[in-house]
Amino acid sequence: MTGPVDAPTPAETESPHPFTGLDDVVHQRVRLGILTIAHEARRVEFGYLRTQLELTAGNLSQHLGVLEKAGLVEVKKGYAGRTWITLTAAGSTALADEIGRLKLLIARVETTDTPADR
Repeated sequence: MTGPVDAPTPAETESPHPFTGLDDVVHQRVRLGILTIAHEARRVEFGYLRTQLELTAGNLSQHLGVLEKAGLVEVKKGYAGRTWITLTAAGSTALADEIGRLKLLIARVETTDTPADR
C-alpha cells in the first residue's frame, strides 16, 4: 500500500481551476479589447475604438450592445453624431477580475512541469 486509503485526491484538495471563473461576456477577444481601451482612456469615442480594434461599425455596435446590456459600459450619443463609451464601475471590476483569473492561469502554466520540460 502506498498511502492511507482515505487520503484526499488532488482534485479534492485544490480549488476550482481558474478557467472556471472566466466571464464569457468579458473574455471574448473584441470585448476584452473594448474594456481595456475604455479603462485606459476613461472615455473613448466609437470611431477610435472601431479603428483600434479593426472592426466594422456594425460589429463594434453588436459587441458594445452585449457589454452595455451586462452593465459593463455606458454608451452615450454626443454632439455631431459622435458616440462615447465609458467603463462603468461594474465594468472596471469585471475587467480586474478577468485579468486576475488570467494571471492565475499564466502562473499555473509557468509552474507546471510538462513533458517538453523534462
